[in-house]
Amino acid sequence: MEAIRKQASRFREQVARQQQAVLKQFGAGGYGGSDNLITDEAELQQHQKLEKLYISTRTAKHFQRDIVRGVEGYIITGSKQVEIGTKLSEDSKKYGSENTCTSGNTLSKAALSFGRARAHMEKEHGNLLKALGTQVAEPLRAMVMGSPLEDARHLAQRYDRMRQEAESQTIEVSKRQARMREMPGNHDLVMKLESAETKLHDLKSNMSILGKEAASAMAAVEGQQQRLTLQRLIAMVEAERTYHQRVLQILDQLESEMISERQRLEAPPAPSVADMPSPPPFEEVNGVYTSQTHNESVDCMGYFLGEVMYPYNGESDTELNLSIGDYIVVRKVTNNGWAEGECKGKAGWFPFAYIEKRERVLASKVAEVF
Repeated sequence: MEAIRKQASRFREQVARQQQAVLKQFGAGGYGGSDNLITDEAELQQHQKLEKLYISTRTAKHFQRDIVRGVEGYIITGSKQVEIGTKLSEDSKKYGSENTCTSGNTLSKAALSFGRARAHMEKEHGNLLKALGTQVAEPLRAMVMGSPLEDARHLAQRYDRMRQEAESQTIEVSKRQARMREMPGNHDLVMKLESAETKLHDLKSNMSILGKEAASAMAAVEGQQQRLTLQRLIAMVEAERTYHQRVLQILDQLESEMISERQRLEAPPAPSVADMPSPPPFEEVNGVYTSQTHNESVDCMGYFLGEVMYPYNGESDTELNLSIGDYIVVRKVTNNGWAEGECKGKAGWFPFAYIEKRERVLASKVAEVF
């Protein structure tokens, strides 16, 4: 009988060791252990909540790290692009200022405009890269490497280790209870069982306190991760949006200037005004005529914008001085070649053939008219 009892004891110890090995296998690699051995419902819910928080904060940390790496790669690539673009800008401005073409300076003007616009765009690009570094990458990197997250994770890991210890102690109490049933009244076994139960009670009490503390810290970190990451994504979108808006404005201005240069290059010689009669008296400009002729003056059906294609120097106070590329509000056109309008805050007459009607004009150019 004694041999059977010893064999049964050895078998129980072997089973206990196997259970502990399984616990270590599933609990040591990160966070989370068995939900089966500690059956207190409140503790089980706390354990499951903490496990979810641990996974959530770990996933958010990895996402933040991915954003940081992506932004850093974008900054490295963008810095190289800024360097190349700046060199292109300098080369363009150099050609424009050192033009040796004998047939005109249209290309040199276009090169200067392109060089200045390119330099402006690269400056905006550099500002974008700086904003992405200071407003996105640095705050997220600080949180990934920050102590609040690590402290909360250490608390969770301490709780997990204590829980595994409590699970092992539960097994130990079960073993001693089984021995007590086999040998009731054994004083030594009673003392050992009471000691094991006291240790298990203390472990559960400390585990409950530590679990609440860890859950609170992890929840605070999770909320901070969610808020900060969303804020940095919004900041990244706003920085890129501002950059592209400014680049679009620069390109619109550049396109307008270069098209004007091309039109001047391809335009025929300026029309002659030698055979044109003098413009009507300026007083008639303010008169109100509705689709009728008055001193050879005919009203337009409505105002429109025109771009000056040829320079014109007024010969009297009633005539406007025009420069190529100016925009003018045309208010009246006569049947003898003259038109009346306003340019740069001044009203007067000018040769109608010296302008071309424009349907699409930059807002900055419209502002120059008045």
